[in-house]
Amino acid sequence: MQNTLTLEDFQTAAKHIAPYIRHTPVMDITLENSQKAVLKLENLQISGSFKIRGALNTVLSLSKEQLEKGLVTASGGNHGMGVAYAGSLTRTETSIYLPENTPLQKVKKLKSLTPDVIVSGAVWDDANKLALQARDAGGKIYIHPFADISVIKGQGTVALEMLKDAPDLDILMVAIGGGGLISGVATAAKLINPDIRIIGIEAEGAPTLYESCKANSLITLDEITTKAGTLAPRQSAQINLDIISSLVDDIVLISDAEMKEAARWLWNTAGIATELSAAAAIAALQSKKFTPPSTAKIGVVICGAGSDGFD
Repeated sequence: MQNTLTLEDFQTAAKHIAPYIRHTPVMDITLENSQKAVLKLENLQISGSFKIRGALNTVLSLSKEQLEKGLVTASGGNHGMGVAYAGSLTRTETSIYLPENTPLQKVKKLKSLTPDVIVSGAVWDDANKLALQARDAGGKIYIHPFADISVIKGQGTVALEMLKDAPDLDILMVAIGGGGLISGVATAAKLINPDIRIIGIEAEGAPTLYESCKANSLITLDEITTKAGTLAPRQSAQINLDIISSLVDDIVLISDAEMKEAARWLWNTAGIATELSAAAAIAALQSKKFTPPSTAKIGVVICGAGSDGFD
């Protein structure tokens, strides 16, 4: 599939969602190994992560007739929060399916937004099957967490903001779950600056897109062993693989222990409370699994808040 997204697509999405989200700040930080980085603090976003961007861009584009049918999705937690927030904003009944590895804190938070939260299945793919069944049985509008062009446009607004606030970045590092965030960020960033390098970070226990890019074909993992649930689909989607394989310069794999260490470092050093996935890029830098050129200016998307790095 040819990627035909334009910069105007992302700019339109940004205008669409701007009244309802935060333009999150950036901050400079120096890591333990003296590496400097610019952090985009999406952990401070409404709903606690970047996911509200794609969810809102999609839900706000629905007609009144579509909204009357209700919304349904499956999520590792953050996308569910985004869709639930969008449902609350538009006064739309919303059903959220979560896998059993979702942190209890996120389950409780979701239930405060919508009563229809169903926890079932070992991983996201299992919960997603149930969400699709609910869509087929009840006619609700299904909001995919990553394989949706409207969602990808919304997630790409992260890059618009970050490159406005830090326009001289040479490298942008983004965690990969299903691939929606990096698909949007990579596309928007390279439309602004074709020379910028995009580095993806995946969990060793869920190398879904690492393996898919290596095979040049969608791979379904036999098992998920990471505790970073928001980085843990067994399979991505073709739309994401096509974008990532063409625009992402490298994918780095890191361990749960490295993410946990990075999450604790972010809290102890800067008071930034992140989930494991949000510490992934910091983990890649501090472990030296990714070593940028000494003169490169590095940007890191801190994609979501959480406390699972301390569990």
